[in-house]
Amino acid sequence: MNSHLRLFAVSVPLAVCLAASAADVRISQVYGGGGSSSATATYKKDYVELFNAGSAPVNVGGWVIAYGSATGNWASSASNYFTLPKGTVIQPCGYLLLACGTAGTGGADLPVAADFTTTNINISATNGKVALFNALNTNVACGSETAGTLVDKISFGTANCAEGAAVAALTNATGAVRNGGGLADTDDNAADFAVVSGPVPRSSQSATNPECGTKPPACPADLNNDGTVDAADLAELLSAWGGTGAGDIDGDGAVGASDLAAMLNAWGACL
Repeated sequence: MNSHLRLFAVSVPLAVCLAASAADVRISQVYGGGGSSSATATYKKDYVELFNAGSAPVNVGGWVIAYGSATGNWASSASNYFTLPKGTVIQPCGYLLLACGTAGTGGADLPVAADFTTTNINISATNGKVALFNALNTNVACGSETAGTLVDKISFGTANCAEGAAVAALTNATGAVRNGGGLADTDDNAADFAVVSGPVPRSSQSATNPECGTKPPACPADLNNDGTVDAADLAELLSAWGGTGAGDIDGDGAVGASDLAAMLNAWGACL
């Protein structure tokens, strides 16, 4: 059975989050070295950390953290995914921590209390993949996910289904940590994540990212906050075409031709 901890610390009314952008939520850390008896393991439990890079709370209740083996399907069994409880919210520039899998005897307890704990999702210490969905996809192969449900994913080691290139293989002493405290998002796992020895997880009770929300006003076209207006930002704008929110560079309430013109005018490194 799953044990849910600190639910109220990450829960606010749903109405607060209606205008928030789900695109701001991403996987910010993965550690799979738990469940080991080895003295080299950093922690007893595996974990997945999420981060909200946006300026508004995001309601992630009902969203699913899913695991896949190196070449396996997402959520191939009921023990390979965890559904976030109804009402779960990640605050602006804040984190959420899921401690998962079978606890080992090697390694330390997590240094912060996890927001949720489950015995599901035993993550490989070396090669595997983790995805965040806004709806359950069970036993689904890479590329066959229900349209519009895949929010973010990371592959490491020899695993397939990476964004761009996979992160290097991990060990029971290392984790994959998104650069910039969770801000880096170029849609390339190898570029966005670093392999870190003794990674330090963060939860809803941890300090928010101090760099979050500090994008220079002169560079609103840098939609993914990576310091450059480029093809990745263009792709994000086009995916939001005709909508509101992310991509509305000029603030007129709709993503359209004027926003495209503003992006092309700002093309290149942010100054």
